[in-house]
Amino acid sequence: MSGPGNTPAARAPALSGDQVTVAALLALEFAPPLPQDIPALALAKRPGITATRAAGQGHVIRELRPFADGDDPRFLDAAASARAGSPQVRGFHEDREGNLLLIADFRRPMLWGSRLRFRSVAAAEVLMRLGWQAMAAGGAAGLVTLSDQGLEVTRPRARHSGMSRIASHLARAHQAALAAQQGPHETPDLDSQLAAALRHAPPGAMVALASGLDAPGAGLTAVLAALAQRGPATLLLIEDPMERAAPAGALASHRAGAAPSELLSFGALPASRSRRAANLHLPGLRVARIASDTSAREAAG
Repeated sequence: MSGPGNTPAARAPALSGDQVTVAALLALEFAPPLPQDIPALALAKRPGITATRAAGQGHVIRELRPFADGDDPRFLDAAASARAGSPQVRGFHEDREGNLLLIADFRRPMLWGSRLRFRSVAAAEVLMRLGWQAMAAGGAAGLVTLSDQGLEVTRPRARHSGMSRIASHLARAHQAALAAQQGPHETPDLDSQLAAALRHAPPGAMVALASGLDAPGAGLTAVLAALAQRGPATLLLIEDPMERAAPAGALASHRAGAAPSELLSFGALPASRSRRAANLHLPGLRVARIASDTSAREAAG
């Protein structure tokens, strides 16, 4: 079945190869909306032309009412409860000007791809598209990049100026990661870098992490659980085609130090990746599996 969205040009990734450029990232503002299985978190709720405020968990009190089953006891109002002689709970207006923190994994294991582009390039694209979607919804996006050299942070800022800063940060950090591939340093574990990145998240900020979860570290599950408990969070699990549908036969190894005749089999990899994704579904954490060789709108959730 063919159509405007099914042509080869429409299916091609916006960014390809091993390069992340500012121009390509800025052009993603006009890309089609992301599918529902790649959530823009709660920030996608955009008010209409009427200036109204919906119920939610912002900071401005909307009402005081009797406590009911399912209410969060943290919002009990002691003074109002004493006056009424029964538990009273505070209701809040929804905070529509939320922050979205994007976290891009550019550590060395992300800098490869078997087809069309690197996994790191796919991570940059989907995060940038989430940032544009957040901006359109009236929010502000910030960015933390993880690399073998450490963390780099761009604080959340709204409007096009904020997205321009994020595009420049992504392009600069990715180029630096490529340039440092041959260095003598070791790749840091993801758990320690992610824990450090979360310290830069503004209170109440939503978080989207794009990573292949390589070199996870022993504490990754605990860090992901902490991430999910602090607020709305999404893990964008970037997977190369060989991780999703392995070649039938064994392939010759060209790794440094490996014998030329050594053969590697990837037959068990897709099943193990599916099990890993299933085990990552923690309360409060949404997981979207992203095929690195396709545009984000074609990703499988």
